[in-house]
Amino acid sequence: MANFSPKTVPCLTVLLMFTIIVPQSKASLNANYYSQTCPQAEKIIRETVYSASIHDPKVPARLLRLFFHDCFIRGCDASVLLDSTVGNQAEKDGPPNISLASFYVIDDAKAKLEATCPKTVTCADIVAIAARDVVTISGGPYWNVLKGRKDGRVSKASETINLPAPTFNVSQLIQSFGNRGLGLKDLVALSGGHTLGFSHCSSFESRLRNFSALHDIDPSMNIELAQELRKKCPKPNKDKNAGDFFDSTSSTFDNNYFNQLLAGKGVFGSDQALVGDNRTRWNVESFAKDQNLFFREFAASMVKLGNVGVIEDGEVRIKCRVVN
Repeated sequence: MANFSPKTVPCLTVLLMFTIIVPQSKASLNANYYSQTCPQAEKIIRETVYSASIHDPKVPARLLRLFFHDCFIRGCDASVLLDSTVGNQAEKDGPPNISLASFYVIDDAKAKLEATCPKTVTCADIVAIAARDVVTISGGPYWNVLKGRKDGRVSKASETINLPAPTFNVSQLIQSFGNRGLGLKDLVALSGGHTLGFSHCSSFESRLRNFSALHDIDPSMNIELAQELRKKCPKPNKDKNAGDFFDSTSSTFDNNYFNQLLAGKGVFGSDQALVGDNRTRWNVESFAKDQNLFFREFAASMVKLGNVGVIEDGEVRIKCRVVN
């Protein structure tokens, strides 16, 4: 999916040259994978996520983004959770992932699960379940998460160049999603995850000033929004935390994101591009008109994304930040 408030990655031509194809999983996943070995697993994760979200309203968007950034690199194997070591810089320290946060929520859930059913529930499954739970508690749809993923042992910061950038056009997005077995409808539905969350100025400020030889501001952006964002992201900008929310109901999972795109109020260029291309505009319009349709398609695409690159020969990490 289009990434959640990442820093802009330079040199798109290099990005496309080194795009990797993450295969669809051949592993067998099912919704009842832990029904015998750890029947309390989903309840423990849900309660942990809910408690963290009550104390910090940023948690839902962060955990949803964590799932996307995990699955888009090596598949859904929790490689994004691994810490860097002396000999290896891990994914979480790659440029697009520097702003990932709320890893502690996954750590807390894992610690509770290890106390209840040791060496059973993988970190990859925790991330997938937590992503569903933050959507549901924010007012979005519920779906049965297929489980049985294994945790990977490899995590490389250099591979984060393969995350879709907030400056991508639709053709680049289609290629990025297609390399992961995801189609046009998945692209637009999963982009709707931006209904939750916040973006730092670094991800969209190129649209606000010196956009091109002909336009100072990106002409696809609503001028009132552009002026507002210029105030929030001045030059020079000493506040590294400055930015803006993706839509006006940023703590609620709804279809407002798509209505804002139709009004020219997409924050990322990659978001607004969905309206300007006939291949994706009709999906944007459909989701803007029918929230229930968006919810159904988002849930279906999340299940599909959750099956990308699932490995059979991984492990069940005892701690999510380090391999066993």
